[in-house]
Amino acid sequence: MKNVVKPGNGKKFTIISFIFIAFLFIFGSINQIRFDHLSNISRCAISSSFSNNTSLSMKSSDDEIRILLGILTLPDQYQRRHFLRLVYGTQSVVRAKVDVKFVFCNLTKEDQKVLVALEIMQYNDIIILNCQENMNKGKTYTYFSSLPDMLIDDSEAANGGGRQQYPPYHYVMKGDDDAYFRLNELAASLMPLPREDLYYGYVIPCPSMDPFMHYMSGMGYLISWDIVEWLKDSEIPKKHLEGPEDKVFGDWIREGRRGKNRHNAKWSMYNYPEPPTRCTHELWPDTVAVHLLKTQEKWIRTLQYFNVTQNMKPSKLYHIP
Repeated sequence: MKNVVKPGNGKKFTIISFIFIAFLFIFGSINQIRFDHLSNISRCAISSSFSNNTSLSMKSSDDEIRILLGILTLPDQYQRRHFLRLVYGTQSVVRAKVDVKFVFCNLTKEDQKVLVALEIMQYNDIIILNCQENMNKGKTYTYFSSLPDMLIDDSEAANGGGRQQYPPYHYVMKGDDDAYFRLNELAASLMPLPREDLYYGYVIPCPSMDPFMHYMSGMGYLISWDIVEWLKDSEIPKKHLEGPEDKVFGDWIREGRRGKNRHNAKWSMYNYPEPPTRCTHELWPDTVAVHLLKTQEKWIRTLQYFNVTQNMKPSKLYHIP
């Protein structure tokens, strides 16, 4: 016997099917609207976050000054470098980026090649110049004049490495390894100063307060990046390399008519108070650098005065009264 579909049942099935399809269409439309709305919100949030982060980064970059402190030392001075890493690695600097590097000439012994290589692998804070170690035969010139080729890589942008910061440093400083530099105070003292044609330091002779009188002391002097580039390209230093290097450096600046902006950092820079001379000063809060720390005792007294361990976090692992 054949199954017969009654006319009424067919109409009901058609109506139910139509309602079901309509329901699916409406449900899908509602979810699509919600999805598009949420997607738009997400895109806006991501875009806003990116824009804000970029803005903050650019603002920070615009305000930040970049300083290279090159401490001239010798390859064999391993213990001194390790000590200075503690001294500088525990300092914090506001609104500035300060890189401390140890600078010496070519390695000459097998133990140096191993030990210095280990230091480089661990700390990446060493510059090895292509020169023979010397006191007054051009090491300072080699340091400053080598930096543009070391730090500016013209191929980086060409190879898709991104835009390089220029200048790599606004200021470059040469410092002694028996001087203690307070990096935040150094950076703060540079904030109001020009970023071009600047020659900064402790003017010699000791009683003088005129930065144009002679030259800056070897305890630590700083120049702006444009003078670094000038030293690389100028013939003036190449004609007069030998002699007391800090005095000779002052001669180059004067003969080349550079350093029109000069800053005498005296008495925020000075020699350790003992033994007393015309170049010494008592330790005091307004200090950028203390020079002639020739003994451990002098270093300890200086670090204690500036209370360098005040931010050490308490722990059950140690007890230091």
